[in-house]
This record gives sequence, structure tokens and C-alpha cells, in this order.
Amino acid sequence: METFTYRLILRFVKGLNVLLMAIPLLVSWLTCYGQDVSLSGWTGAALITMIFMTQYISCGRIYECFLISLVRISEMIYSQFLALMVTDVLMYAVICLLRKELASPWGLLTVFAVQAALSVVWCVLSHQWYFRRFAPKKTVVVYDRNHRVNEMIHDSGLAKKFNITDTVTSEECIGGDFAVLTDTETVFLCGVHSHDRNRILKYCMEKNITMYILPSIGDIIMSGARKMHLFHLPFLRVERYDPSFQYLIGKRIFDVTVSALALLILSPLMLITALAIKLSDGGPVLYRQVRLTKNGKPFKVLKFRSMRPDAEKDGKARLSTGAQDDRVTPVGRIIRKVRIDELPQLFNILGGSMSIVGPRPERPEIAAQYEEELPEFALRLQAKAGLTGYAQVYGKYNTTPYDKLQMDLMYIAHPSFWEDLRIILATVKILFLPESTEGVAAGSITAMDASGEAQKEETTV
Repeated sequence: METFTYRLILRFVKGLNVLLMAIPLLVSWLTCYGQDVSLSGWTGAALITMIFMTQYISCGRIYECFLISLVRISEMIYSQFLALMVTDVLMYAVICLLRKELASPWGLLTVFAVQAALSVVWCVLSHQWYFRRFAPKKTVVVYDRNHRVNEMIHDSGLAKKFNITDTVTSEECIGGDFAVLTDTETVFLCGVHSHDRNRILKYCMEKNITMYILPSIGDIIMSGARKMHLFHLPFLRVERYDPSFQYLIGKRIFDVTVSALALLILSPLMLITALAIKLSDGGPVLYRQVRLTKNGKPFKVLKFRSMRPDAEKDGKARLSTGAQDDRVTPVGRIIRKVRIDELPQLFNILGGSMSIVGPRPERPEIAAQYEEELPEFALRLQAKAGLTGYAQVYGKYNTTPYDKLQMDLMYIAHPSFWEDLRIILATVKILFLPESTEGVAAGSITAMDASGEAQKEETTV
């Protein structure tokens, strides 16, 4: 009953946000946009409000803008602004269709300004209310391999939600007959062996303790298993990445259509970028670099050059160290921040060597280094390489190869059009987040490619 009440209150507070965002649009429709249309009056207003709420809730889930207890206020505001911008653009299209003419955008710009102000107020008040109303949960971290969960929770601001009372190994937890879990509300399981983990899971289920489990690679592969019944017994069927024929055909049609349209629309921006690179140092505009795509097949990726032509004059592959990397040109720093350097990969997508969504392509040399310590790294090559992907949206440039492998396998385990669309829309969120392009420590291999890879020119254009 306590859990039900908690969820009900939280849903009410989130519902209040949706209602607040809908009110400015409703007023705008009744006083401006809803005039002289067949759906005028309260009937049209009700329809417009329902369409807005449906779209805003969908965008809000994609951009994770309702996670009061799990994100900082600034991140929640940023996410809500993105959700509102996307929703209002869609609503502008709906309004134009209903009016059968291009409507003035100034009304919706005013609506967005009011929504933004209401969003800031709601985010601040709801965040303060939540942490005054609900005390941090007593939490125990159980581990075999210490994944620095304590540090992650404190760095992300989740210490307000989780009060870590103890950090123990799985052996200490089980050996003490779970005494350490007495009166605990939440347990984090990190890198715990499956045998020990199952024992802890059963205990927590019995005692109604919430669990957060950091999965292993095997767990993620199993998450894509198909339920079957054979010999009057339940079975799980696990196989290599094998999406339906309809999905693959639809994905390819989508890739060709979107990449062709994007090249047409973005051609002026690409031309300006090319001129800026050429005029800055007289070097080549583009570079080609060997990467790996599906089944380890090599191909040459295209990018706008963002480093000096002699960035790897010794022939060794190196990842970028971020803002500290003196190989990055002034123009390169700008185009990396907003991912303009990635735009030539639209030609790779059109040619079929890449897809819009998929694991980011890695260099053979760096992939080989990863596989020396992490042989499972090759499992991400089950799907075609992508311009954006699960790991790019939810990870950072300097996230470890193991963690990014897990995220790529999460995508591979559940292929769907909705997942692809969700990742494409969510990519907008990371374009202006600095942590998504952070570099790695000089001389170290700790992250896979995002937008800051080192370069080795093979073909100049």
C-alpha cells in the first residue's frame, strides 16, 4: 500500500507538469489558432490538448524529463526544454494542417517561452518537494568487482536518494546470513557471480528489497532471448543477432531516405564547413579512415578533418584527449562540439557501409587492443555500424570499453523501429552536453570512438 501511494503521488506531480505545459497551448488555440477552422470551440481545444499531451509525454520519456528523483534540476530542465521544442514543432505542423495554411509561428514561440518558465518553476519545486517528502533510502552495495558505485552515486547527485549504509563483498553478505541487509530498502549488485547473485536476489525478493543490478555481458545477451515451450517445459532460445527481414528492409529504406534528404538540406552547412577547414590551414577538407562494420568487414569512413594533417605522423592510433589535445585545429574544436565533423558519414550510410543507428565503428588497431583484454568486444560487430547508437546516447566519450560494449549489446539484443527512432531523437539531447565529447587520458586506451578520434589520413580530398 505504501508503494502504491508513493507511485500515485509521483504520478500526480508528473501529471501536473503535463497539464501546466498544455495550458499555454490551449489558451493560444482558443484565442488565436483555433479561429476559422472546422474544429473550433471546445471540441477542437480538447482534441488539440489531447494531441499535445500524448506527444509531450512520449517526448518526455525519450528525453527522460520526468525523472525527479534520479537527475539534477539542471538536467531535468534541459530535458524538458528539448521535449517541449520537439512537441511544439510537431504541434505547429498539426495546426497548419487543421488550418490548411501556414500559420504564424509567433504564437507558438510565445507559448514555448511561457512553457519554459513554467517548466523551470515545476522542476525546482518538484525536486525540492521530493527530497523533503521522501528520505534517502537505506542502501547497501554488494560487489565482487568494485565498480565504484559509491563514487558514481555521489558524483551524479543520487546521494540524496540513496543513503549508502554499507559496502560489502558478496561473500561477506552471504556468509553473514544476509544480516547486513537487515532494514535495508535498496541493494546494488555489482559484478556479483551468478550463483551468489541468485541467492541474494531470492532473499531480497522475499524481504521486498528493491534491487539495482549491474548486468554482465551474458545477462544482456540473455535479455534478448525468446520464450518458448518445448517438451512441456519453458525454454529460452538465444541466437546471434537475427532481426526480421521486414525490419532490415525497412531500416535500409529509412537509412537511404533520411541520409539523402539530410545531404540535400545540410549541403550549404557542409559547404561552409569545407571552406572553413580549407581556409584555416590549407590542408585537406576530408579524410578517410579504415573502420569495422558488421561481421568485422573493413570500410573507409568519411569525416571532416578536425585535426592537423600530421596528427599521427608516427603511424600509431591514438584517441583524442579532449580539450587538452593540441592536434585539434581551431575549426576542428567548433565542428566537434556540435558533431558537424560527422556529417560526411551520410555518404557512408547512403552507400550501405553504415546505418543511421548502430554501434559506432571502431578502428581495427584500437579494436584489437580492446580485444586483448576483452575478447567479447567483437560481439558488437553483429550489427552494421551506425552514425549514432545506444552507447553514444547513454554513455560518454570516455566511458570504458566494457561499459560501452554492454550498451551496444543492449541495442543488439532488442532491435526495433521504435528503438531506432528513440535513439535518433535522444541523440539531440547529447549534442550540446560537454561530457559526451570528453577526451581520455593521454597515452591510455579507455574509450571507444565518438566524435573525438585521432586521425590517420589515407585519402585526402
